[in-house]
Amino acid sequence: QVQLVESGGGSVQPGGSLRLSCAVSGIDFDINAMGWYRQTPDQGRELVARLTPAGHTLYPTSLKGRFTITEDKVANTVYLQMNNLKPEDTAVYYCNPPPPYSGSWGPGTQITVSL
Repeated sequence: QVQLVESGGGSVQPGGSLRLSCAVSGIDFDINAMGWYRQTPDQGRELVARLTPAGHTLYPTSLKGRFTITEDKVANTVYLQMNNLKPEDTAVYYCNPPPPYSGSWGPGTQITVSL
């Protein structure tokens, strides 16, 4: 059974940084294609960052340069470093594995960026 547990969320002022963690179990972590998504009450779930099987990283243009996805295969954990946070980054953040496990979601972790 796939289990995903996100952590590291919280409240931060604009310009601040946070590092999210996602502990992964129940799948072969060597798939090397984990991703991070976020969701707000007004919008659907959107891609924030993703690793590719070739070892590359993908980011939406609007987030490139501020967010960085990495992974620790020994710890079965994927991370999201977020810098220069903005109020529009406020959302619940989720990690997500690639197919055939992409239907699995954890509880998410809330990020709130405000003064």
